[in-house]
This record gives sequence, C-alpha cells and structure tokens, in this order.
Amino acid sequence: MIDLDMGAYAAFVWPAWGLSAAVLAALAARALTASRRWNAELKRLDSETGAPARAQAGQSPIAQTK
Repeated sequence: MIDLDMGAYAAFVWPAWGLSAAVLAALAARALTASRRWNAELKRLDSETGAPARAQAGQSPIAQTK
C-alpha cells in the first residue's frame, strides 16, 4: 500500500504537488485553446483564398503540391 503520510513536511509537499498539478492543467488547457484558435484561423484563411483546408485533409502544404 502507498504511504502518503508526509509527517512534518506535509504542509510543504502537498501544496507544492497541488500547485504543480494546477500549472500543468492550465498549460494543457492553454495549448488546447490555442490549437483550436489556430485551426479556426487556418480554415478561415483557406476559405478566403479558395485553397483546400489542409487541417481537414491532415496534409502539409508540401504534400498537397506533389
């Protein structure tokens, strides 16, 4: 069984773990939000220029020209 008792250090260890988890969750959420925003911008730009939507096709611009 895992022993989670930190004794006298618990006041320092558990808040550090909690803060680290919160920062990692915030960074992951920020990356997901930015990714969705970039994909929406790519689709908007592709629709303006008449180019096929690369984000939907899953191909790079180089792969489409070949």
